[in-house]
Amino acid sequence: MSKFSNLHTTKVTCAIIEHEGKVLCAQRSEQMKHPLKWEFPGGKVEVDESLEECLQREILEELGVKIEILERLPSSHHSYSAKLKIKLIPFRCRLLSTQIKLKEHLQISWFTSKEAATYDWAEADIPVLKQYFLHHNEH
Repeated sequence: MSKFSNLHTTKVTCAIIEHEGKVLCAQRSEQMKHPLKWEFPGGKVEVDESLEECLQREILEELGVKIEILERLPSSHHSYSAKLKIKLIPFRCRLLSTQIKLKEHLQISWFTSKEAATYDWAEADIPVLKQYFLHHNEH
């Protein structure tokens, strides 16, 4: 493998936070890249940070809550442009606290798979959404 293969790929973690057969989805604000698109909350992995540390930090920063990570799910690769390629690394999670405070997003909602499929998602999140609901249907 070439040492340049990941040169322009940014690792991004995201949380699929589960509660009572639904998952928490967040709508990006007008000020964010890809405004008003829906996504699973998370963010970029910093230098010397584990994937799990990144996700817990990002969820605390964005939503003001702590999470428990349950399981890592298959990653997805997406190219927004030649210079912006991401590896989206999702984790199934649950909330450890319930007082969500939006700090970046416009709004959040709890969706079933059928509900989630009707919203306008960020392109990188669509494969993660499909993969998750294919293997984790509501009971």
